[in-house]
Amino acid sequence: AELKKASKRLTCHKRYKIQKKIREHHRKLRKEAKKRGRKKPKKDPGVPSAAPFKEELLREAEQRKQRLEELKQKQKLSRQKEHEKRRKLEAKKNAAKKKEKAEGKESSDQSKAKINKLLDKNSKKSFCRELKKVIEASDVVLEVLDARDPMGCRCPQLEQAVTYSGDKKLLLVLNKIDLVPKENLEKWLNYLKKEFPTVAFKSTTLIKDKTTEQFTKRRAGVDLSRPTHCFGSSCLLKLLQEHGKTQNRPIQVGVVGFPNVGKSSIINSLKGVRACNVGLTRGVTKSVQIVHIDKQTKMLDSPSIIADPSNSALALALRSIIDTEESGSADVLKGVDAILNHCSKQQVMMCYNIPDFRNNEEFLTLLAQKRCMLQKGGVPDIEKAAKLLLSDWTGAKISYHSEPPASQSLPQYLTEDRIAEMQECFNLKTLEEGNNTTVQALKYPSPASSIIFQSAGMTDGTTEEDQVIEEASDWENLETSKEEEEEEEDFTESDDEQDNVEKEENDVEQESKEQVAGKQTLSPTDSEEQTAESKRSHSLSLTLDKAAGEDDAYDFNTDYV
Repeated sequence: AELKKASKRLTCHKRYKIQKKIREHHRKLRKEAKKRGRKKPKKDPGVPSAAPFKEELLREAEQRKQRLEELKQKQKLSRQKEHEKRRKLEAKKNAAKKKEKAEGKESSDQSKAKINKLLDKNSKKSFCRELKKVIEASDVVLEVLDARDPMGCRCPQLEQAVTYSGDKKLLLVLNKIDLVPKENLEKWLNYLKKEFPTVAFKSTTLIKDKTTEQFTKRRAGVDLSRPTHCFGSSCLLKLLQEHGKTQNRPIQVGVVGFPNVGKSSIINSLKGVRACNVGLTRGVTKSVQIVHIDKQTKMLDSPSIIADPSNSALALALRSIIDTEESGSADVLKGVDAILNHCSKQQVMMCYNIPDFRNNEEFLTLLAQKRCMLQKGGVPDIEKAAKLLLSDWTGAKISYHSEPPASQSLPQYLTEDRIAEMQECFNLKTLEEGNNTTVQALKYPSPASSIIFQSAGMTDGTTEEDQVIEEASDWENLETSKEEEEEEEDFTESDDEQDNVEKEENDVEQESKEQVAGKQTLSPTDSEEQTAESKRSHSLSLTLDKAAGEDDAYDFNTDYV
């Protein structure tokens, strides 16, 4: 049997007793107020008759009183005018909104030009265009590779374009070397230096804006692999400066590579300040950025290389420019499956501290539960866990490594003559010594704690603008929403800037005139589309009203408690 709530009813004796106490209390309060009596406000005695300069004091008081009244009147009039202007502006704003709803939203030529500019800046074609500018303007091209998967970060189309240019040199920069075992790093350096000059590099990750954190070596046993320290910069700068001396002119160095390999971080490390924006999201750099390292060296930061859609799922997951926060759940889950299928199951379990799992979906479920990524009702958020895993593998959080190929075979675009041509302007002995110094200075993870990863080989990229398959729908939605926000900002008025109210009114009038003119010059096809849209909106409103009416109807067969 269910327990019933206690009743709030009282016995009559108790209720009457409470009422009596209340009456007595009120009577007591009235009695005390009567004793105190009503205090009348004291009148102003004014200026005594015997006081000197009485007339002057009274005149000054009268003038002060008049000035206060005039000031109050002015303030009142200014408030009324301000209120009237705001009311008119609000009325015009509402009228413009009603016209937009009735006529359907029409984009003017200026707004279309804005959208096209923004689309052009954020599109993949723009990325390819900017990348091509960097390659054409550079004397030396630095291809940045992630030391955990160097082969997967190489782009054959880019290397072919640089080697076939004739007067340009290509340098490979092996970044994030502190995330792989020492033996694996040495194997990759020996493998890559047979094709192109390769520099081992560890970029600075915690650089403050315009200042670098100072490091003071107080003791002998100091951990030099701290994230605020950079390794390999002196070797790379020395190579570039020596190449500049052979050219007898300042040189331009382009930094290229796939997303999240550390292009901007390398430039910041060489400069010593945060000259370029960096972040965990992919595609932070959207245009060419020029950074002067010294009088003879100029660095060009470029957007990321666009991965070709024909690549494997693993290559697209790790090297695609699409951000994990914006990509669809199907793409993210496919990328996670590809990553987990190319790793050792036991090592992944130990890395994430997760028990045995039967499939990848169960792994994501266990990971979501461990990281408290839960939806309503305690359901594990698999999609969020998948995005976390992708960001771990593309960022500098997980230590994994891939083995170089057992036998070295040169790509089709590389010959012995071209390799010699790429190496002739660089001092290979200085490079070897610098790499040895860098390798010995760092602290590396043990092979047991690093996940063994099977690389998918070189990743094809698109360097030509015509080869890019543009996904314009997402960008259009993004920019149209931005345009709506800009239009709303044009209508809003700041309280501090009262002088600009009339200007804003004139702007609103001009916009309404332009909209009326646009309506008169509509083509027949546009008018048909608008009538169809109005019919659709009318039918939608009818269905909504109908649904609302059905919800409000009372059902007599149901017992409402």
